Amino acid sequence: MLKLIVGLKGTGKTKALIEMVNQTLEVTRGSVVCIEKGTKLIYDIKYQARLINTDQYNVKDGKTLFGFIAGICASDHDLTDLFIDSALKICEDNIEEFEEFIHSAAELAKKHDFKCLITASIAPEEIPDSIKKYVE
Repeated sequence: MLKLIVGLKGTGKTKALIEMVNQTLEVTRGSVVCIEKGTKLIYDIKYQARLINTDQYNVKDGKTLFGFIAGICASDHDLTDLFIDSALKICEDNIEEFEEFIHSAAELAKKHDFKCLITASIAPEEIPDSIKKYVE
């Protein structure tokens, strides 16, 4: 299952993600992974979650981001929840790559039965029609 939280900068997407990560840690028996660009969440996400900075792994577009999460999924059979902050920024603000990434990530999450929550700084009216069904 994949959910997408969108909105322009300052609309509370990251704050909502932080709350959801920390709430999930209280109830899950599996692994929780949170991916971000940079290190702004280091003091907000509880230590029980695996917090990963994409800059440290040269993840810089939609294809490498998908490969990265597929590798996480392949190596962690206990993965129950995956959170990605600022995914559109990681995709270098390329809407087409972001759209392709969302479709691929949704398929992966469904196939391997984990929840995936993604934030993106984009106006809701600019979201491509094919991924609007994921917008929360």
